[in-house]
Amino acid sequence: MRNRSSLRRLLLVGAVLLTAPAVATDWPQWRGPDNTGVARDADPPVRFSDTENLRFKVPVPGRGHASPIVHGDHVFLLSAVPTGRPVPPPELPPDADERTRRRFERAVHPIELRFLVLAYSRHDGSLIWQRTSTEAVPAGPTHHDATWASASPVTDGDYVFAQFGSQGLFAYTVEGDLVWQRDLGDMRTRNGFGEGSSPVVAGELLIVNWDHEDASFIIALDKRSGRPVWRKERDEVTSWATPLLVEVDGIPQVIVAATGRSRAYDARNGEIIWQVEGMTTNVVPSPVYSEGLLYLMSGFRGAALQAVRLRGARGELTDTAAVAWSYHHDTPYVPSPLLYGNRLYFLKVNSGILSVLDAKTGEVVYHRQRLDGIENIYASPVAAADRVYFAGRDGTVLVLAHGDTYQVLASNELEEGIDASPAIAGDAIFIRGTNHLYSFGPDRASSDEAPAAIQAETGNR
Repeated sequence: MRNRSSLRRLLLVGAVLLTAPAVATDWPQWRGPDNTGVARDADPPVRFSDTENLRFKVPVPGRGHASPIVHGDHVFLLSAVPTGRPVPPPELPPDADERTRRRFERAVHPIELRFLVLAYSRHDGSLIWQRTSTEAVPAGPTHHDATWASASPVTDGDYVFAQFGSQGLFAYTVEGDLVWQRDLGDMRTRNGFGEGSSPVVAGELLIVNWDHEDASFIIALDKRSGRPVWRKERDEVTSWATPLLVEVDGIPQVIVAATGRSRAYDARNGEIIWQVEGMTTNVVPSPVYSEGLLYLMSGFRGAALQAVRLRGARGELTDTAAVAWSYHHDTPYVPSPLLYGNRLYFLKVNSGILSVLDAKTGEVVYHRQRLDGIENIYASPVAAADRVYFAGRDGTVLVLAHGDTYQVLASNELEEGIDASPAIAGDAIFIRGTNHLYSFGPDRASSDEAPAAIQAETGNR
């Protein structure tokens, strides 16, 4: 049996390098097919609203900041819906200081929730299937701007993986059959801000980062069974960044940005390949990578951006030539950066103030540019067809021309707020608003298709 187990492990880690590329018309994870925020072959509309280029608008139950992902005919979402059953109110410790008291009063305290995985039709928004992963009272509070369904799902085309943090990790077939589930424990997040890091598919493995205020770790599971393949402890506090999978020198690296050190793990066995200091606290933005350079950034109580050369990188990289360049101004707190060609787009903290740098050199292309009509933003920018899309919290979606000057192509207004990052696939952009899932694309519906879209709006309430 031990020999069989060893052979199985070798097959699993060997298959890490065999991950099939995403289909050009899919958006299988929250930062898109290349993990850069870009859909290379897509062409979504520039202008859209409730009356222009609207494919569908369907109600979504509950709340969630999980971004939509797209595969084949499906759009997948996660959400958390109150059951309405009473839960004893939390109690503030009698010896709490004033700072603790203020945080307690601002936090959203747990109620019993139904944690849902939803699959909608990519074409008309009709609900294909809905599954309740669990009903539970979350282990702790969350930030007043957050939700208990903030991690985005990921798919490899066969399975859909839903990470509800302390409430469990679930694997379904794309047809909605539950394959396995696993409890990784309870998180205790910094200041009760909640959970949000999404899982990552690495060949035959599913990788989850678990940074919190207790014993942090990163774990790789067999994606077909949920069984652990490797696990490594991490000396880190809470972070929310989703890991990034890249292949360098023939080795699959799982890169995690964090407060103490950003690290790269060998996806096959979990061994650390390199590490580097330099981020601020509360790391949320996920890394991006292209053409040998990795970009790490964070922006809470400081500003940090590092461009790291990965070819040949080994061991401790702090204060070495492996850090090609760095930048210490106007970096994001929540939104992740966008890497489009040789241009790196990012926002200042959570504001509508944009900087664009040359990705190779770090030279400023333009910076501190205020986005028209957007003051506050959590969603990460996305791009396609030489256009960049920014979705503000008030429902404004600003479309810029990709290039070296600030050029507004359109300002689109939705009737509700947006916190989840949009997804772009084919000729459509999918946006999760506060209460609805939208699809915008060129009008190609025939008259007999129109009733289906209307029915999708009214039939899923």
